[in-house]
Amino acid sequence: MRSFDYTPLYRTTVGFDRLFDMLDNGVRSDWPPYNIEKTGENDYRITMAIAGFSPEEIELTQHGPELIVVGNKQPTETDRQILHRGMATRNFKQIFRLADYVKVASATLENGLLAVDLVRDIPEELKPRRIGIGTSAEKQTSPTKRISQDTDRKLKVA
Repeated sequence: MRSFDYTPLYRTTVGFDRLFDMLDNGVRSDWPPYNIEKTGENDYRITMAIAGFSPEEIELTQHGPELIVVGNKQPTETDRQILHRGMATRNFKQIFRLADYVKVASATLENGLLAVDLVRDIPEELKPRRIGIGTSAEKQTSPTKRISQDTDRKLKVA
């Protein structure tokens, strides 16, 4: 069985249709191999094994909710005859779909590993906040206090 039935989840969630469509259509190449790690509460890291590629041959682009990693290996002229090629030198394109407010913080290429650090930066106005609950007695006295204060001000002005 290569596909899952997401019908029960459709019945209990609202607004996640795009996520389930991505899971259904999410055919990904297995090369280059990569890991996705959660390094903190709002921090993530994608590590890709791209041995043999130089920083000039790698292009990272964030376009909206997508992080696109493209590797274009430049052909090299050598006098040596290669008997066995164990390191892949083919071009690749890998697309990662990012959640809302996730941005690339940094990217490094070291020892054949490309590390892309991501951070989720949610604006303050969208973060959950606690709302205090008042009583009906407070609600009734507040408007009358405001009205009496306003009339007192008007009488003083006049």
